[in-house]
Amino acid sequence: MIPLAVLLLLNAAFNALVWPRFYTRVAKDPRARDEDGRATAFLKVHAVLIAIALVLALVSLLAGIAALTGAL
Repeated sequence: MIPLAVLLLLNAAFNALVWPRFYTRVAKDPRARDEDGRATAFLKVHAVLIAIALVLALVSLLAGIAALTGAL
C-alpha cells in the first residue's frame, strides 16, 4: 500500500501546485474578460475545471493518508 500512498500524495501535491498557477495565467488571458470586464465562458469553464482538479487533489490526499494508515 505504500507505493499507492506515495502515488496519491504525489498526485495531490502536483495538482495543488500546478492548477492555481494555471488559473493566474488564464485570468490574465485577454479572452478571460469581455469589453465590459465581465468574465467570459473561457474563464468560467477553466475555473470550473481547475476547481474539479483541486477537489480531486483533496480526494487523492485523503486517500493517500488512508493508504498510509492502513484504512484502505
